[in-house]
Amino acid sequence: MPAERLVIFDVDGTLVDSTYHHALAWQRAFAEHGIALPMWRIHREIGKGGDRLVPDLAGEQVERERGETLRDLQHQRYSELVDEVQPLAGAHDLLVQAQHDGWRIALASSGHAEELDRYLDLLDVAGVPDAVVSSADVETTKPAPDVLGLARDRAAPDVPAHSVLMVGDAVWDCEAAHRAGFTPVAVLSGGIGRDELERAGATAVFTSLQELRDALDRLLTGPGVERGVSG
Repeated sequence: MPAERLVIFDVDGTLVDSTYHHALAWQRAFAEHGIALPMWRIHREIGKGGDRLVPDLAGEQVERERGETLRDLQHQRYSELVDEVQPLAGAHDLLVQAQHDGWRIALASSGHAEELDRYLDLLDVAGVPDAVVSSADVETTKPAPDVLGLARDRAAPDVPAHSVLMVGDAVWDCEAAHRAGFTPVAVLSGGIGRDELERAGATAVFTSLQELRDALDRLLTGPGVERGVSG
């Protein structure tokens, strides 16, 4: 039978508590190239792919001259911190419950493929997602919709856009979901405020993954979406 609904999860900051580790790794990478950026500015860009983060923070000239080098260096610096990254409370149970309740599941991240493999082990959900998509699979990352569209194509191409839920923690997740025609909801675990996530289009914002799990089955109602559900 055709799948009826799909939930796409962002990973960094949504399922694993890695947002600030990524911000610190970026700050160190920029600093090694003589570019001093305050942490708050970097934090606000986390969730974008590095292909957009570097020019948006440091300018197009830096992107042209040192973009790839900076991305490689950030990956190295993040690898020094990744052992500290832990799953967010309720992440494992949320994914398992969603599968049990008949959702098709995809993970869609602007991060590296090897990081996603590590997170799958950390979350203890190997075999649960129907598809896992990383920055290696697309040319343009969030807030472009490419990674989300590919996630649907691989996990449940028969599911119409209005039956696809996208769960993220950053405004970039919400923007990408809207551009793909999917319904965005958000959690506060990435450090972005409720009002800002709602302005970016989140139809519901949750304090925790446990609260999201309890509401998941109410968030899609055919072509429309139940609004006003929040933690």
